[in-house]
Amino acid sequence: MLTERILSQAVRTMNGHYLNLKPIDAANATLPAPKPGKRYMLYMHIPFCERLCPYCSFNRFPFEEDKARAYFANLRTEMEMVARLGYDFDSLYVGGGTPTILIDELVKTIKQARDTFSIEEVSSETNPNHLTERHIEKLDGVVQRLSVGVQSFDDGLLKQMDRYDKYGSAEEILRRVREVADSHVFKSLNVDMIFNFPAQTEEMLINDIAAILESHTNQTTFYPLMASPAVEKSLAASVGEVDYAREQRFYEIICEGLAGGDDPAFTFGDAWTFNDSANAMIDEYIIDYEEYPALGSGGMSFLDEKLYVNTFSVSEYAERIKAGKMSVARATEFSKRDHMRYRFMMQLFGLRLDKKAWERDFGCSIAAGLPAEYSFFKASGAIDTDDDEQITLTPKGRYMMVAMMRQFFIGVNGVRDDARSALPENERELLFGAGVPIK
Repeated sequence: MLTERILSQAVRTMNGHYLNLKPIDAANATLPAPKPGKRYMLYMHIPFCERLCPYCSFNRFPFEEDKARAYFANLRTEMEMVARLGYDFDSLYVGGGTPTILIDELVKTIKQARDTFSIEEVSSETNPNHLTERHIEKLDGVVQRLSVGVQSFDDGLLKQMDRYDKYGSAEEILRRVREVADSHVFKSLNVDMIFNFPAQTEEMLINDIAAILESHTNQTTFYPLMASPAVEKSLAASVGEVDYAREQRFYEIICEGLAGGDDPAFTFGDAWTFNDSANAMIDEYIIDYEEYPALGSGGMSFLDEKLYVNTFSVSEYAERIKAGKMSVARATEFSKRDHMRYRFMMQLFGLRLDKKAWERDFGCSIAAGLPAEYSFFKASGAIDTDDDEQITLTPKGRYMMVAMMRQFFIGVNGVRDDARSALPENERELLFGAGVPIK
């Protein structure tokens, strides 16, 4: 639709401001101290996978046990550096990569975080092959919210994504997810899905929704395909180009199938997350925690109106930590307007913009601070509630936020592409599937 094209172009322009990162000298590589009374979440990045999926732009490397064990040790050291800056956290999110790739190291790292900070709740990502009795027993009582990357329950799509051989058939994955969901080990079990994959049809999507309902999971996230420029080329060469013209239709099918009707199975957690309301997982943590430090290679922090990106090189990461330096490699500062636009996007993606907090933090109304953006959303029929307290969205507005966030994350993936291009030669060839380097 025209609105989607306008929003996508607007976010591309905004990304030019948000994501214009400059190098930081290693001698000055540190994060700012916390603000008194500010609530923060801690993010940790584990950049290792057994094999690398062709659509993924996150910082990740083929798994090597010795290198991964050393990495976890360095991560625990960097955690101590953050503690010495004065930070405390009530929540920890571990992403990847595949955080559960060395389950003993992950558990050891989480336990150290609990000993160091006031951690009340831990969220971690995983893959279907780690939904085993051994892994679940190790995570019981350690992780409260688990997010498993399934992407699709269609065998054909799993094969195209190079996930069938390493994670099993759709039937096997569904069985594992249902067993974990029925065990009630975790407060929240989130199933990550992808929609608008080039070869996906409406029938495949409807079957995916049916599988989610059969899985007994209490949360699911349906992400639109968000390929960076580098990954988009590899996708186009293998399975076809992404068709954004049908994205809204696919999104409407998902919303109706999961949250539609008189007795819906799920409610909206954010614009692309659906949960049973009581046990929502902090999956898009940037909604609930506007500021957060990130540890590990490829992690991104937003603190004190600055975006920081850690080195993507695992070898450089090790060198920095051993030298007593943090892993921050690049940064950019947000202007007041950039910050307002960032909050406008993030809070509306979370389906509620707090007007009182906005006026407290920015000293103006939304209409005065972002007149063009506010007027566009009003004129487009995106806004439902607009009173003294809040702004909420119509169904059209929810899709508009999906389109904006998709384009924002494509921009973030572009930052990852740039960082990856600067890697040492021995780390630059990221292998996909059976071992074909991406160009």
